[in-house]
Amino acid sequence: MHTTPPTRPEASIKRIFSALKPVSTPLEVVPNKRLSWEIKDIPQLYIVERGEISVIRVSDGLLIATSYDQNIFGMSEAIQPMRSHYLRSEKSGVILRVDASVGFDVIRTQNLWEDVSIVLSYYNGYLFYRDALVVQQRIYKIVRAYILEMAELSVESRLTIPILEYIQKRTHLSRSSILNAVQILTNGGYIEVKRGGYLLKAGKIPRDY
Repeated sequence: MHTTPPTRPEASIKRIFSALKPVSTPLEVVPNKRLSWEIKDIPQLYIVERGEISVIRVSDGLLIATSYDQNIFGMSEAIQPMRSHYLRSEKSGVILRVDASVGFDVIRTQNLWEDVSIVLSYYNGYLFYRDALVVQQRIYKIVRAYILEMAELSVESRLTIPILEYIQKRTHLSRSSILNAVQILTNGGYIEVKRGGYLLKAGKIPRDY
């Protein structure tokens, strides 16, 4: 089965972003800063204007996904609190926060609930996509999928994290199994890797080997 990620709903994200930004408060964000879903027991929405934000699973610290673009986090947690994941900034950036009740009032006033449902459906679809990548899949296919994901990042982003570290943060695969698959792809000429294990480029990688 050929699995592709869901299409990012740019228009809906931009409409929500533009509506919430005027009522939001800027945050000073540094690398590895953890963002709380609540501040003084008040649910928060986070509006990412610039930066890298990762979603981390609380139970084992597994990295579920990283956002490199404008985004809005906290809507589902404010509506249906689970607290099974948290947000972590990967580098300095521009992030704003707003009390969820204030944000939802703006969304209601500007009739943006359809956009909210579209964005939340995108997040939900991404979780299904990730499960399809890693659940009961062969190691090669998992490594292939994450290398292709890395290939979509900017060169600047790719050169900040080695392939091994990128995949280990997102899976429970062993170091040796990841490196073995990377070596197969490198020897086959499907990927080009810089000294230190950084991905320079990826070609058309076969689904199986």
